[in-house]
Amino acid sequence: MARKKNPDLYSLKPSSIMVYGAVWCPDCKRAKQFFGEQRVQYNNVDIDEDPKSVAFVEKINEGKRIIPTIIFPDGDVLVEPSNAELAKKLGLKTEAKRSYYDTIVIGGGPAGLTSAFYLAREGLDVLLIEKAGLGGQTGITQTLDNFPGFDEGIRGGEFAERLGRQARKFGVEILQAQEVQEINRDGQYVIAETGSDIHYHSKALLLASGARYRRMNVPGEDDLIGINVHFCATCDGAFYKGKKVLVVGGGNSGFEEGLFLTKFASQVDILVNSPEPKASKILQDKVAEKENMHVILNHSITELRGKNKLEGVVLKDNASGQAKEAQYDGVFVFVGLTPNNDLLKDKAEFDERGFIKAPHMMSSLPGVFAAGDVRAGSTKQAASAAGEGASAALAIREYLKSLGE
Repeated sequence: MARKKNPDLYSLKPSSIMVYGAVWCPDCKRAKQFFGEQRVQYNNVDIDEDPKSVAFVEKINEGKRIIPTIIFPDGDVLVEPSNAELAKKLGLKTEAKRSYYDTIVIGGGPAGLTSAFYLAREGLDVLLIEKAGLGGQTGITQTLDNFPGFDEGIRGGEFAERLGRQARKFGVEILQAQEVQEINRDGQYVIAETGSDIHYHSKALLLASGARYRRMNVPGEDDLIGINVHFCATCDGAFYKGKKVLVVGGGNSGFEEGLFLTKFASQVDILVNSPEPKASKILQDKVAEKENMHVILNHSITELRGKNKLEGVVLKDNASGQAKEAQYDGVFVFVGLTPNNDLLKDKAEFDERGFIKAPHMMSSLPGVFAAGDVRAGSTKQAASAAGEGASAALAIREYLKSLGE
């Protein structure tokens, strides 16, 4: 980006949100992560790379060099804001109207939202709690072209917005930027405690918390996450215009996200740790057609070098064992999913991989149901997650009937 030509760079009323910070600043990283989770568009200005922006930040803060300094299009300025302050500024609802609901749904992906509006349209009071942006993994997908009814495909962000509108249309109360910290039973009630130390209770609760991308667990990864190591091409791809990136993962996700990154990066390499990719033939063919894409087979990453900036990627040939260092500007990781099961640890039964056992949608903890990617046996597809949400709603309805509700 040619910053000197950007009229918003030193404006107190920019056209989009401007975040002034630095890669070494933990609060800057947290604020950018919050925007990313809520899928809020922003422009990042690294004051270490733009000396003029330092003077601009000092002017705003009466001579003090405080970051992050965040400027909004309406002229409001937040300095070192908490996540709660950011949520308030963005107009996100973070506290429910009351404490009791017929059903509480945790997770705002296709499973959670579908279940919520199925229950609400039958007249039940439903509270849905989501810590990030609505839509789950679908919300950060470039295009859904295999969801029934969308013959020309649909952008993941638009799909998520539609699901949210549909849920609200039927009266679902939605909280965002709130995280449930604990689930417990108290007699006939299921209690959900949020990070703001507020308790909500109901007779039934659906856990549709999904799954998160696995990490590589190699030296240097933790230091570079959010700097040059990413798990969402839609969120962070635009930071790599004209640069060289490495995608880790030989499945559909790796190939799909790699194709998306070619919109920005000048070179996209895909690293596959097996002799052959697992991605579909259609995706492999699309990648093969791209002149600026290259697939590296039977290699793995053993180390990421650099602390505040990626300086090198150590690749190992799995066949020969030989290692070499390669240069990339960023690394995007898509190596499978880990279930978000923390709320039911030591309270319900899991399978060997940590997914919640809920063969008839209800877990082994009475009144607590599971659907979508977090449930054992789910197919990890958006269409099936929506179907599981509908099935879970029907199961919850019958469960409430059995209680005389």
